[in-house]
Order: sequence, then C-alpha cells, then structure tokens
Amino acid sequence: MNTLDTEAGIPVRDRVTPLLGSGTGLPAPTWHRARVLASAPHGRGYHFLRLEAPSIARTCQAGQFVMLTAARDGDSGPVLPRPMAVYGRNPRAGTIDILLGVVGDGTRRLASFRPGERMLVVGPLGQGFRLARRTRRVLLVGRGIGTCSLTTVAQECAGTDVEIVAVASGRSADRVVGADVYRAAGVTRLHEVTDDTGSSDLTRLRDTLTGDLDQAPPQQIMTCGSERLARLCEELGRRWAADVQVSLEAHMACGLGYCHGCATGTRSGPEESPLICADGPVFRLTHPDTHPDTHLGVDR
Repeated sequence: MNTLDTEAGIPVRDRVTPLLGSGTGLPAPTWHRARVLASAPHGRGYHFLRLEAPSIARTCQAGQFVMLTAARDGDSGPVLPRPMAVYGRNPRAGTIDILLGVVGDGTRRLASFRPGERMLVVGPLGQGFRLARRTRRVLLVGRGIGTCSLTTVAQECAGTDVEIVAVASGRSADRVVGADVYRAAGVTRLHEVTDDTGSSDLTRLRDTLTGDLDQAPPQQIMTCGSERLARLCEELGRRWAADVQVSLEAHMACGLGYCHGCATGTRSGPEESPLICADGPVFRLTHPDTHPDTHLGVDR
C-alpha cells in the first residue's frame, strides 16, 4: 500500500503533534502602529506590504506570524484582525514583509492601505519552525500563499552550511509564490511547479524529488499550503527518515490563544486539541529520533 494512503481519510491537522518545548524560548509579542512603507499588487490575486515594525523584525523567528487589523481609526470595517505569515524581515531596517491573498473584505481592506498610513500589527506570534543541530539539508515544500510561511526559513539559513532545496507550487506561473525570495536567499535548487504544465502532479513531483534527493536526502522537510503536499512530505519523510514539520493555516480571532477558536482537530473528551495560534502554527507530522531542536533565527 502506498504510504500516502496509510492515514487515508484522517486530515493532517488531526494527526499532528506540538513540537517539543512548544511555547518556550519564544520572543514576547508586541504591537505596533506600523507605518506602511510599500503596498503593491503582486502576481495574480496577491498583494505585497512592507511595514515598519522594528521589534517584530528584530525578534521574529522563521514560521511565525502577525495579526493585522484591517480597520482604520474611526473605520466601520472588519473588527477582527487577520493572521498573516511573515514573508520576509530585515532586522537592520526594522521592516517586515507580508504577502497576502486578496480573497475577502478583510484582505481587500488590508490591500487598500497606502504608503504613509499606519496599520495596527501584533506579533511575532506562534511557534515557528525548528532546525535540528545535525541538519545540513532542508526541503521546503509550499503551495500558493502557504509558501509565505517557508520563505523566512531560507532567509535565516542564507550564508550558513545548511542547504535549502525548495518547491514552489501554484496553479499557474503567476500564482507561484516565493521564487524571487528563494533566489535572493541563494537557493539554487528550486523547483517551480504548476498545475497548467502538469509539473505539480503528485506522482511527477514525487519522481522529481526522489530523483534529485535520494542520493543525499534532507534531514528535515517543512511544508505549508496543501493537504496533498503535506501527505507527500509525510511519505518522503518516511522514505528518507526525515523530520517533517507542517505549518497549518486557520481563521483566528485573536492569535494569542484567548478565544480557543483555532483548535487543530475535533474535540474528543475533556481535552482540547492543540491550538494553531499558540501550540502552532508549526507542528510535527513525523519525527524520527533526531538531535535536540533549536529555533531558527535569533536563537539559532
């Protein structure tokens, strides 16, 4: 039986476990009335924001997120903030980059902010990706806007002895996210795959990755943006005895764990499932015995 079918019918989010030490050693979140430095359409259906948020830019770890408030002062717009992965950060300049998919009223409001305006931002939030000390190669597998959770991993590993191999998947070339960020971070083994060319087909992608990596497999795999790709990463993790971490996406009201509205799975008995905002968004999908974890970023 194909290993992709061994957990048939059970969603990935119902099978994840929090990372060891989840919630410890994380930077304290802060809030900013962040000045918008750049705001522009990006690709098809996406919008790019650059925000001035020095404390978040300085302390944010790869895979963490922020909450952005779409309403302006005195505005009757959406009250609840929107969770957004940190797409990139520049600690020296004190800036963070956000790439959002424009899909509803809240994200349209966020995309309407112009340079010079102020936006309420809270972060960094959540549990980011963990890099094991023994890791020398990481495979990043993202689809669509989910790739935004992975790009900071490549940025944090730039200039180190950790090699990044990346997959950026989308429906079409103008829906592929992150390729430019990966290249800027020095990633040379980059697979841009799309539905319209057939290159994103799971069987074809599996063959591409096993052909590329079987002789020197990654010790860790990190993924976000697709249930099917997460299952493929789970299969590859078992093939290569690699640690697999997945970043889950969810609607959130607070992002801080107060509202308990973003549990990973169905509640059973008296115990609540782990919360995506507080225990995640990064969780472990498969975990062979590895060396102790370290946070990416400032604690690495």
